[in-house]
Amino acid sequence: MRTLDALVDEADPGLPVVQEWIDAATRPVEMLPCDPAIGDQTLLELQVTTRSPMGAIAHRTGGLLIDDGWVRVLGAGCERLPRSIIEWNRARDGQPTRQREAWLVGDDAVGGFFAVSGGGIPVERGKVGYFAPDRLAWEDTRLGYSGWLSWLFTGKLDRYYERERWPGWREDCRALAGDRAYSIVPPLCAKGPPPAERTRRPVPLDELWSLYVDELPRQLGPR
Repeated sequence: MRTLDALVDEADPGLPVVQEWIDAATRPVEMLPCDPAIGDQTLLELQVTTRSPMGAIAHRTGGLLIDDGWVRVLGAGCERLPRSIIEWNRARDGQPTRQREAWLVGDDAVGGFFAVSGGGIPVERGKVGYFAPDRLAWEDTRLGYSGWLSWLFTGKLDRYYERERWPGWREDCRALAGDRAYSIVPPLCAKGPPPAERTRRPVPLDELWSLYVDELPRQLGPR
């Protein structure tokens, strides 16, 4: 296990690069602060150097809120995003256990989950997969972590999420706690009206993970 000194790259830090990307973003991106001691511990448990954007975000930020909080990128955690990448992954001995052989790195306001594949999801190793709540399946973005961040900052999120958003979603997301997402009934995987005409309420993200990733796929079978 590498020490904190070995993981903190003072000569070539990744955070200024991430800040440059944020400055050039075409949509709102907020970098949340974190307790430095918690950042140190998060980096130690993650075992990724701060030269990488993933390590830099885990070490020096509480996470990122993108598009007024529609997408959350995990870091060391803070009051507004009260779960670190280590906590959310239920990491043990440097390995994720919530989704084995895949690091969950972000999620969205409707219970979609982003993860870097280590072979545990049907996505190329090192690439980011998206667990889509409308399909109840992993989709391969074919992007590495840095490319995924760039897409979040400058890509066509409005088009990507056009079937999941509703009038007033931006205001709703600004008020949404960072450990919650919207439960939509009927769920997005079921036929029915657009989200604006379905019932929506914020629930703990843990509930949606259990429902979308475990329970519904088991009940409905392959889709």
